Amino acid sequence: MIRVLLAEDPGMTRGALAHLLGMERDIEVVAQVGRGDAIVSTALTTRPDVALLDIELPGGSGLEAAADLRDEVPGCRVLILTTFARPGYLQRAKDAGAAGFLLKDGPVDELAEAIRRALAGESVIDPVLAAAALGSGPNPLTAREREVLTAAADGANTAGIGAALRLSEDSVRRHLSSATAKTGARDHEEAARTARRNGWL
Repeated sequence: MIRVLLAEDPGMTRGALAHLLGMERDIEVVAQVGRGDAIVSTALTTRPDVALLDIELPGGSGLEAAADLRDEVPGCRVLILTTFARPGYLQRAKDAGAAGFLLKDGPVDELAEAIRRALAGESVIDPVLAAAALGSGPNPLTAREREVLTAAADGANTAGIGAALRLSEDSVRRHLSSATAKTGARDHEEAARTARRNGWL
């Protein structure tokens, strides 16, 4: 049996998906969580073969958890599930060590087959997402620019961002300016919206 951990936010959706996957002859859902910060601890306890992780979770994203699983539970293969075909998410998932990236609205039998393929060592990428990623190019933002832009988008001012990230206010302004230019935006608020739309944040 393939042991699966399922991390999905809405409880009803999570339960229905777990039930449908459990009807497969060779798949057993051994754990279900609704928060990103519960994924690694649950995986350490249940030792799944494959983790299905939603990107948008309270308590931390599935992308962050994927990177943690790679380090903490290296034998667990990760498949990222998303509702949003944002091209930047695919690169971030690959960088986090995910074995696959799939849209949620696909049939359950395709998801089950993706689980089997991931466990067999294959990479499984939704063709729509792959095409979108190829058309958009790589994420132009540096890690620091992403941090500063995320903090600014959450409402922090330059002084607050500098204190949180241990940067001078001049450095914060420089990173915001660079991120704005790279995204072709008029200001950092538009830059943040563009970056989120492309999955770069």
